[in-house]
Amino acid sequence: MNDTTQDFVNWFRHSSPYIHAHRGKTFVVMLGGEAIVDSRLASIVHDIALLNSLDVRLVLVHGARPQINARMQEAGIETRLHHDQRVTDSDTLHCVIEAVGRVRTEIEAQLSMGLANTPMHGARIRVCGGNFVTARPLGVLDGVDMGHTGELRRVDVQGINQQLDLDNIVLISNLGYSPTGEVFNLSVEEVATGVATALKADKLILFGQQEGIRDSNDELRSELLAETARRLVHKYSATVTAEESWSETACLLQAAVDACDKGVPRCHLVSHAQDGALLLELFTRDGTGTMISKESYEQVRPANIEDVGGLIELITPLEEKGILVRRSRELLEAEIERFHLVVRDGAIIGCAALYPFAEDSMGELACVAINNEYRGGNRGDLLLEHIEEEARRIGLKKLFVLTTRTAHWFLERGFRAAPLEELPGQRKELYNFQRNSKVFIKPLKG
Repeated sequence: MNDTTQDFVNWFRHSSPYIHAHRGKTFVVMLGGEAIVDSRLASIVHDIALLNSLDVRLVLVHGARPQINARMQEAGIETRLHHDQRVTDSDTLHCVIEAVGRVRTEIEAQLSMGLANTPMHGARIRVCGGNFVTARPLGVLDGVDMGHTGELRRVDVQGINQQLDLDNIVLISNLGYSPTGEVFNLSVEEVATGVATALKADKLILFGQQEGIRDSNDELRSELLAETARRLVHKYSATVTAEESWSETACLLQAAVDACDKGVPRCHLVSHAQDGALLLELFTRDGTGTMISKESYEQVRPANIEDVGGLIELITPLEEKGILVRRSRELLEAEIERFHLVVRDGAIIGCAALYPFAEDSMGELACVAINNEYRGGNRGDLLLEHIEEEARRIGLKKLFVLTTRTAHWFLERGFRAAPLEELPGQRKELYNFQRNSKVFIKPLKG
């Protein structure tokens, strides 16, 4: 087996937890008009088809801003914006309807492909649309009549779910309809957010030009809490000389924050300019864009018997290097209630164990390990805080640890070097003089 084949096998195996996790879930995917004109649209559609084949319930919300601009230019109509929204008079509305119709037709055509030797072969995807979005006029803003520019009023949740139950992909445009038979031009971000919220979707995926959010060191942030994203929106919006891409980023971030505030658990910013971005974001541990969530998707929790396999996978490399004492599967199963884990999207990336010595009011902190790919963060500190809280809860006054390689880490966190004699009597009897581990003790406050 060559390296390329082995890489594929490894990737496919590691993606299996996500395949199981996404099955039956509802994803709303927003494709702005910029994504539609991107040369990689066909690849995005292929990836969407793959999600459909994996039993993901999909709603596609598309926009048409560049297409509308082009149609208006052809018609000699000047674009008017007010509060960053298009003023839609009757002539403009005709251009909007024509542009949206063309975009919708192109997406439906792409999803209808089925040629042999293509990723769409045998897909037989059914796409449906309709008057699922009810809108009302935006009215007059600061003295400016916005015409046929509207705002979302209601989403037909029952109608959309009926189509999703039939395994259809639901395609929704940025047009909304009123009970009086009028058509309104809506913001695609508002429609996507409103649909995701109304459906109680599991994810809102927003395609943009940028691959995600970068920090001050120009490093991609794989995860942002909604509150942090909210602050970044204000930062980008306040940058008067910002490029168009920054304006788009602020707009997408605001949509993600709004969706999180209204109950969508996770929103993802991915790039339509990166081939395979959707699959990488959904089926790899760190993704390729930025995920915005109300709360961190990493958690510290007690271990259970089902975690033994993941725990072995985490600690085996450290045992082989002599950093951790070897533990058999049988021993781990017997002592699993002693372990606490850092879990990221269902995968165990850190662990620590607490062994109480109640008669001495002391507890041993053992088997502290963080997956090598996730070192450098504060996960070790989170584990330590969790263990300390548990130790105080059961009435322990001190923590001790035996280590051969990480003395400074513990010293920096309030432990002090101590002689072997300060260990509980039972633990002294089990001390392995061959390993010659150093002893560190930390008193637990309050």
